[in-house]
Amino acid sequence: MMKAIVVTQPGGPEVLQIAERPKPVCSPGEVLVKVAAAGINRPDVFQRKGNYPPPAGASPDIPGLEIAGTITETGAGVTRWKVGDKVCALVMGGGYAEYCAVPAGQCLPVPGNLTFTEAASLPETFFTVWSNVFDRGNLKGAETLLVHGGSSGIGVAAIQMATALGHKVYVTAGSVEKCSFCEKLGATKAINYKTENFAEVIKQLTDGKGVDLILDMIGGDYTPGNIQALADEGRLVMINTMKGKDVQVDLSVVMRKRLTITGSMLRSREIVFKAAIAQNLEKNIWPLLESGKIKAIINKVFPASEAANAHRLMESGEHIGKIVLVW
Repeated sequence: MMKAIVVTQPGGPEVLQIAERPKPVCSPGEVLVKVAAAGINRPDVFQRKGNYPPPAGASPDIPGLEIAGTITETGAGVTRWKVGDKVCALVMGGGYAEYCAVPAGQCLPVPGNLTFTEAASLPETFFTVWSNVFDRGNLKGAETLLVHGGSSGIGVAAIQMATALGHKVYVTAGSVEKCSFCEKLGATKAINYKTENFAEVIKQLTDGKGVDLILDMIGGDYTPGNIQALADEGRLVMINTMKGKDVQVDLSVVMRKRLTITGSMLRSREIVFKAAIAQNLEKNIWPLLESGKIKAIINKVFPASEAANAHRLMESGEHIGKIVLVW
């Protein structure tokens, strides 16, 4: 048996409770990880509220999409990893537990200069940003990027990854403090969405051209501004709809500017798809983590027993960077 943080019923943070659960079985192609730390992500909050049912094969009541720890067992067919290896991993669920079984291809080595706590803050956001900005969004050359929610876990990952690879990044954030943080992290300009119209500011900053790619987790009434802020041939990539999924779009502008509107959900994608992202991260981003050019940005660390308080902080929106649970 093992300890885990479980969703006892849909509801507020208080429904997260410590319970005992059977230790996961390590199936062929998987490794079993003794979890040292687990990252908190907004989909965990949606799952706790009953709004994001886990996909088939995931733990029905243990949230958690990213972990870091030590491999204690390897399944049949696993050749790269061995017992004792330190890894971080993207998981489909079950991360808020002392042990978690993970497809071997979704594991990455813990960079030598990072702690387990720091490494646990990486997979969900880094996989998401790589998949949506560089694969689906095809950010390339000297193209520019706008990221909404610049001080979120996704935001700080996107700022660092895109700037490290030579792109100019603009972001939106909701306070002077958050805007300042994003600019210190590498953003060319952070726009305070509470006091400024981001679409108008983007037009001014780009001499009327607009940006080539927008990564949006907001949706709702941000959508017309996104369409306005995109350059010709621009791409809008949606990864969440925090302000609503139903929007009005002027399709004549989409046609005139030859825009692409797309999006994705990573959690339910197949193992081979996630393994390919892991390979790209290890090749292109992990050396930048090991050199210190990209950093793990941690806002606060909670003992696993205080998962409810970690979720309260996540829902407050006051954090800058990642929130992590440790065992």
